[in-house]
Amino acid sequence: MVAELPHSGDGRAAGAPADAGDDLLAEESEALAEASSEMRHMLVAAPQHAARLDKALADLVPEFSRSYLQQLLAQGLVSLNGKPVLKASARVKAGDQLVLEMRPTLQSQAFRPEPMAIDVVYEDEHLLVVNKPAGLVVHPAPGNWSGTLLNGLLARDEKALLVPRAGIVHRLDKDTSGLMVVARNRATMDSLVALIAERKVKRQYLAIAHGAWTGPKSRSVDAPIGRDPRNRLRMAVVDLALHAGKTARTDVLWLDGTDQGCWVQCTLHTGRTHQIRVHMASLRHPLVADSLYGGAPSGGLQRQALHAYRLAFVHPVTGKALELHAQVPEDMQQALSSWGLGYNAP
Repeated sequence: MVAELPHSGDGRAAGAPADAGDDLLAEESEALAEASSEMRHMLVAAPQHAARLDKALADLVPEFSRSYLQQLLAQGLVSLNGKPVLKASARVKAGDQLVLEMRPTLQSQAFRPEPMAIDVVYEDEHLLVVNKPAGLVVHPAPGNWSGTLLNGLLARDEKALLVPRAGIVHRLDKDTSGLMVVARNRATMDSLVALIAERKVKRQYLAIAHGAWTGPKSRSVDAPIGRDPRNRLRMAVVDLALHAGKTARTDVLWLDGTDQGCWVQCTLHTGRTHQIRVHMASLRHPLVADSLYGGAPSGGLQRQALHAYRLAFVHPVTGKALELHAQVPEDMQQALSSWGLGYNAP
């Protein structure tokens, strides 16, 4: 995993140095600060003349993030010279009167404790490692403002509210299962972020993919990943000379297979969004049930056949070498059995 902080068995990061830190603290301070409605009356001054409305608001109410203020705008909670305005791109003039009604947003209310069962495979005073089931969203986002792993972590330990994103330093997609490390204090979180950025956290995945495997058992896919220029909802291997993207490398090891498909281990060297899913599809071996990248359900499996089974790193506080494993979930084992394959890991 690399410096964006990993996020998913697809490897992306949940807030690397560039987007964690103060921005994460701002999110949580908003969650605490927006307990009740409050009216703010403001006068546009010369420095904001001709500025976009959202930019002017960010200058006039600097204690809140621009994204939060844009949410209030979208809810019709901002008026300009006595009239509600919804467009963040509207221009203001010196002397304009703005009224902002501060209300809790769905995002701010998302950072709340919600008791849930969490499978903890390792824990000490500094960090814990959890085995996330498929179907559980890691962090609140549009469409999933509650019932996430973050909510469960806040309920499990009241001190988690003092750590950005409850200590989550990398993510797994909703339908990817497996191991995640979570910090229990800010110092440990910063250290884990640094380890990930330095590629010192080793995460390996097991996957079931379509198509008979041919050629060498071990392959290294070194192909940049960026937003798919034909479909902005997915990622793709891109030509960096033509499209925005970042370098990405995945090592793939064939473990077993049939004419129907293959059982593989994937090791990430970088942490791009949907990395394993994109790279396997580029090899013409899309993951079973991964409809976004060309896979189809098989063997009763309805979610992408991807599981983070091994996590290894040196403890950033104690210096102890940790290596944790999580057994392949039953749904993936059943899919393997339907293909006549037995579960085995390296």
